Amino acid sequence: MSTRTTASVSTHILDTSVGRPAAGVAVRLAARAGRDADWQALGGSVTDADGRCKDLPDLPEGTTHVRLDFAVEPYLTHQRADAQQDAPANRDSGPAVFFPEVAITFAVVPGEHYHVPLLLNPFGYSVYRGS
Repeated sequence: MSTRTTASVSTHILDTSVGRPAAGVAVRLAARAGRDADWQALGGSVTDADGRCKDLPDLPEGTTHVRLDFAVEPYLTHQRADAQQDAPANRDSGPAVFFPEVAITFAVVPGEHYHVPLLLNPFGYSVYRGS
């Protein structure tokens, strides 16, 4: 929850290749107070069945930048294995996962809430500031 002196962050992941939430993805949260400050790891969460992290840590006072690190490789590897069972002739000879992780960095101001959804598919992703 944001206060007058802190910002707050939430996220969710939608797997656009199957049109469903991405469950079981580990998400780490880090923050820093200033562009040149060191990142402070704050902890993390795992997406639930709705693709949401409902228990991300609070941001410390003075946070100006936030980084969300999504560990998508295990999720995408599992999705790819399921897809190959249904269509083994369509196997790709490339890497098992093109994007093994997604790191999103954004600026925040105190008192604001930032909902940052990740739209994910095996060969691309998109993010935006939601509501």
